[in-house]
Amino acid sequence: MNPKIVVFSDLDGTILDDKYDYTQVQPIIRKLASLNSSIVLTSSKTRSEIDFYRRKLRLNEPFIVENGSAIIIPQGYFRVKYNFTRQNQLYRVIQLGTDYFILRKKLALIQKKSHSKILGFGDMTIKEIAEDSGLPLDQASCSKKREYDEPFKIIEGSEVEVLRAIEAEGLAHTKGGKYFHLSGKTDKGKAVTLLKELYLREFQKIVTIGVGDSINDLPMLQSVNKPFKIDNQKNIIPTWQEILEYAQAYTSLADNS
Repeated sequence: MNPKIVVFSDLDGTILDDKYDYTQVQPIIRKLASLNSSIVLTSSKTRSEIDFYRRKLRLNEPFIVENGSAIIIPQGYFRVKYNFTRQNQLYRVIQLGTDYFILRKKLALIQKKSHSKILGFGDMTIKEIAEDSGLPLDQASCSKKREYDEPFKIIEGSEVEVLRAIEAEGLAHTKGGKYFHLSGKTDKGKAVTLLKELYLREFQKIVTIGVGDSINDLPMLQSVNKPFKIDNQKNIIPTWQEILEYAQAYTSLADNS
């Protein structure tokens, strides 16, 4: 059997363009799937948001939510035994991050200590999130169903002081495309590393690819065999075409070895 190819991919600016359209990338993803590839969506988005795009892209792979805060694994996906935090009929969850209600309490404290005005998704209505982020209303509703990570903007005050206050509380921060994110001490790289180990135990031989566009993708890109960085929206399709060519070349090499 050829080595399993695992592609860890961000969503915004990576599969989704600035209009949240994925249809141009979808045919390439289908071709990758035919090469024994798993596409693992690895995003700052919530479980509800990622589930929406998994259905649209016809993916049934594990996925990583809210900047590495949890790994969501479909029931029965791995045959090997592994530890998990909780489960339901559909998924097993490996939680790595901090519960959302704790982050919200900490954010209020951080705002006070840094003498700043901070606006998080928890302070906004669904309509306000849609207007501010450009998300469609249904996706803005999904984005508000947060479990481990709080997107926020600094309205007034010092960015340096806010980030310093976050670190003093023992929490992490990162910058996505439009928002800062407050989370526990985890990131995409830590979640990718853990999930890679499960893939390796299951399939014995794997090659990992990472694709992203933002600062919060760097830990993920540093954790894979072959990273791809998208610097411009115009490069989304060419980058995915390059990923497909890499996977095809790797598969052909494995076939001839």
